[in-house]
Amino acid sequence: MVIKVFLASSSGSTAIKKKQQDVLGFLEALKIDYAQLDIASNEENRMWMRENVPGEKKPSNGIPLPPQIFNEDNYCGDYETFFDAKEDNSVYEFLGLSPPPGFKKDVNAEEEENKNTPVETSAGEEGGEEVKEEAVEHLAQDQPTEESKEEEEEVEEEEVEEEEEVEEEDTREGEEDKMPHSEEEDQEGEVEEEEYEQGEEDLMSEEEEELRQLEDEEEAQASEEGEVAED
Repeated sequence: MVIKVFLASSSGSTAIKKKQQDVLGFLEALKIDYAQLDIASNEENRMWMRENVPGEKKPSNGIPLPPQIFNEDNYCGDYETFFDAKEDNSVYEFLGLSPPPGFKKDVNAEEEENKNTPVETSAGEEGGEEVKEEAVEHLAQDQPTEESKEEEEEVEEEEVEEEEEVEEEDTREGEEDKMPHSEEEDQEGEVEEEEYEQGEEDLMSEEEEELRQLEDEEEAQASEEGEVAED
């Protein structure tokens, strides 16, 4: 079974890029085979992902954002559910895979060791300070900080912006397909109108020229008749 990770290689959202890298990096660390399926350059991947994400897992606009994770054709979840599984040390269950032998044991042993680590030791003040700093760092990683909360809020805002961009892109594509090329038609109409007006002006100029010629001929004929009458 191959884990499929649907992602967007050309996403403009830094939050989405960070999530995609987090998922891929964790899978590589666990040496789990996976396949990257790009929805940005492949419309077939994009449509397949949208159709196979369960309805209850889709956002309000109906367009799921990457990364989305599948085990073959079976839906596993999005980044949030993946992150929760990683925190609960249940990634293999989340992916529908059997954990390797000793996986749970090793993790539990590491957690137990961290719990039993003394804050200070009798090796001296310097050694005690080092152990204390390690314990503080470990607690800081386990407890959410103000900075991490701000990052989560920024991620949520960027997700909303990405959803709006996707909606605008789909709407814009639909409008471009339906709208006629009105600007080109207006330009063609203006050109035809100018040509028509120019033609009328040329026609009036020709008529005026003919009238002038007729008047000149009549005047010449009248003058000739007058001369003959005088003779």
